[in-house]
Amino acid sequence: MMDHFGIQVSDMGASARFYDTVLGVLGLTRQMDFGQAIGYGTEGHPDFWIGATAAAPSNRECHIAFSAADRAQVQAFFDAAVSLGAEQLHAPREWPEYHPGYYGAFVRDPDGNNVEAVVHA
Repeated sequence: MMDHFGIQVSDMGASARFYDTVLGVLGLTRQMDFGQAIGYGTEGHPDFWIGATAAAPSNRECHIAFSAADRAQVQAFFDAAVSLGAEQLHAPREWPEYHPGYYGAFVRDPDGNNVEAVVHA
């Protein structure tokens, strides 16, 4: 459905450190870096972008869920985010109200977005 998705961030340095770390444990890396915009993904295709905001912060919280390979990656994502001081929204656990086998963890990024790692197993 979508080719790529991007969000505006108020502090590129803090956001780059956050996403470098938490996406790194999910196997995603910087695919493109233009200084004011960084694209993350795999194999030369940036699927997720962060970009410096051009105006005063006007962030509306969004929810971003990244696929994990297994429950261990969900835990590694959560641990990495918490080690950076991210607010913990929900520790890794099953969410049967979504569907059987839905296992996810939720944290806040430096701009207050709800960021999740999830595996459907």
